[in-house]
Amino acid sequence: MTYTMTHTKTMADVLRLEAKALERAAMLMESSGKEQVEKLVKLFQELQNTESALIFCGVGKSGIIAQKLASTFTSLGLPSFYLHPTEALHGDLGRVRKSDAMVFLSKSGTTEEIIKLLPFLTTKKENRVALVGAVNSPIADECGIVLDCSVEKEACLNNQAPTTSSTLALAMGDAMAVLYEALTGISKEGFAVNHPGGILGKSLRMKVKDLMIRESQCPVVESTHTLQEVILLMTKYPVGGCAVVDSGTFKGILVEGDIRRTFTKDNAGLKTAVAEIMNTKPTSIGPENLAFEALELMEGKSHSFQVLPVIEEKKFLGFIRLHDLLKEGFSLKP
Repeated sequence: MTYTMTHTKTMADVLRLEAKALERAAMLMESSGKEQVEKLVKLFQELQNTESALIFCGVGKSGIIAQKLASTFTSLGLPSFYLHPTEALHGDLGRVRKSDAMVFLSKSGTTEEIIKLLPFLTTKKENRVALVGAVNSPIADECGIVLDCSVEKEACLNNQAPTTSSTLALAMGDAMAVLYEALTGISKEGFAVNHPGGILGKSLRMKVKDLMIRESQCPVVESTHTLQEVILLMTKYPVGGCAVVDSGTFKGILVEGDIRRTFTKDNAGLKTAVAEIMNTKPTSIGPENLAFEALELMEGKSHSFQVLPVIEEKKFLGFIRLHDLLKEGFSLKP
């Protein structure tokens, strides 16, 4: 098979066709969707008040879209899950409460598995949402909220495989999710609560104390100690820096660069006192600061550095290293 410009056009045509379907749906929403959106707003408020779930149901490609949308709503703080209609008829219906809401995805609006399930639902009609390609269909008739997901043509060359229709269903579900987000006013911090393992969650929740190397694992000397003692301790505890502490009070630090520079000076040697070469005014950070703030301090200046002393009320608690922040996935790049 040899590449031709026709292949590029094929892919471009799909993108244009699906984009056109989304734009058409947006126009329909603005022109005639007010009543359905008002009902949706009321439903979301009711789900919040009753602490109920939003359940997505579909088969085949629609089922895959339904799973994604359930995951999206869950991440926004609304309990949500995917329910396969066939499995529901064999026991999973027990997961559905009367106060819950259900969203049905079906291009034709006549999906047999969903139609078989409908008579056994205890959820009221007002709590059912249809994302269908046919607003006049058996499934739509059983739902109090009907969102038009009709498309003029599938992007598939044979107008068969769900392409344009599945894209529109996904986008309509995303529009529902963003509406819910707007109604609840969820902040980045609130979003991070449900994403503790992702970089957003880490950026907004992980603190310096969660990543720092504790004092017991760090080289610590007094200002009267010698450079030789510093080197021995930094070899034993290779964290990239050495804290200088006198009588429990933090006085400064030494890093590997300080040691190298010391040996370039005349009359300098292993017996040089720490007080003569230490940095008495290093940049530091507190244990309750966000780890991301430590990254900004280390990389946000013209001269970056590898370690920060963690200080609280002049007491040395440990070091936080740039290496460990990068390992966790932190980055200043968008």
